[in-house]
Amino acid sequence: MPTPRRPHAKVNSRVAVLIYDGLCAFEFACAAEIFGMSRPELGPHWYRFETCAQQARAVRGQYGMQIKADGGLERLATAGTVIVPGWAGIDAPVPQRVVEALRNAHARGARLLSICSGSFVLAATGLLDGKRATTHWRYADALQQRYPSIRVDADVLYVDEGSLLTSAGSAAGLDLCLHLIRRDHGPDIANQVARRLVIPPHRDGGQAQFVKRPVQKHSHDKLARLMDAMRNRIDQSLPIAELARMAALSERTLIRRFKDATGTTPADWLTGVRLDRARELLEVSSHSIDSVAQLAGLGTAMTMRHHFRRRFGTSPSAYRRRFAGDAASQAHLREVTS
Repeated sequence: MPTPRRPHAKVNSRVAVLIYDGLCAFEFACAAEIFGMSRPELGPHWYRFETCAQQARAVRGQYGMQIKADGGLERLATAGTVIVPGWAGIDAPVPQRVVEALRNAHARGARLLSICSGSFVLAATGLLDGKRATTHWRYADALQQRYPSIRVDADVLYVDEGSLLTSAGSAAGLDLCLHLIRRDHGPDIANQVARRLVIPPHRDGGQAQFVKRPVQKHSHDKLARLMDAMRNRIDQSLPIAELARMAALSERTLIRRFKDATGTTPADWLTGVRLDRARELLEVSSHSIDSVAQLAGLGTAMTMRHHFRRRFGTSPSAYRRRFAGDAASQAHLREVTS
C-alpha cells in the first residue's frame, strides 16, 4: 500500500456537491464514491464531502431518490472544490442564485468541476468563456451553439483548465475525479483509489470512440485482435500498410472499419495509446524524457513534446513535475541538475 503523502500543494479539502430536483443519480454517485467514502488509510488530508442545495427541503432525484442536503448554497463559500453532477436537463434554466454562488466561490479560489450536462451550469456563469470545455457528445453541439465563446472539445473525456474542470458523459466523471486526485495527491494515491473502484487509473482514447453504427462481429473481432497487437508493439513502427497486413484487410477497408468502431483513425488511436504509456512512464519510472519517448513509441523527445502540447496543453517535463511519483521526481531532478 502506498504511503500517504501530503498534497502536492496546499489544497482546501472540502468538496461541496450541488444537488437539485431531478438530480442525476449516477453522476452524483460518481462524486460521492470518489470523495465521500471514508479512506482513513490515506491519512488526514483526504477530502471532506458535503452536499448543498438552494432548497431548504429534500430534493427529489432520479428513480424516486430523495436526498436532504447538508446545507444551503452558503456551503460553497468554504469549499475548495464544487461539483455539479449533471443537470436536470440542458434546457432547464439555471437559477440566478446558483449562478451567483458559483461565481463567488470561484472568485474566492474554489475549483468548479462539472460532470456530463453539468457543463451547462458552468457555462451559464460565464466563467467558461474563452476557455476549453467538454460535455457529453450528444450535447456538445448545443453547448457550442448556445455559448459560442467556449471552445467545446467533444473528443475528450475531460478538460482541465486549472480551476475549471469539465467532463464528458457520465462515467467520464470518474476519470476527471481521479485526475483531480492525481493533481492533489499524486499518482500512487490516484491508482490506489482506482484499484479499489476496480477501474483503470487512465482510460485510453476519448468519447469520440463510441460506435456510430453497428459493426459486424467478425470485423469487430479482427479489430480487437489488431488493437491488442498494436498495444503490444507500441515501441515499433506500425505504418498503415503493416496494420492492414496484420488485420488481413485492405488499407481502405481497415481505415473505414476502424473509424466505424472507434470514431478515429488507426494512427490517431495508436498515438493516444502511446501517449497514455508515456504518461504512465513519466509518473512512475526513472527513465529520462528521451527514453520515455522511445519506450512509448513516440520516437524522439521533440515528437513527444509536440503531441503532449497538442493533446494535453503541457510539456512532458511539466507533466512529470505535476504528477510524478517519488522515483520519477528524483529522476527529473537528476536531469535538470546534471
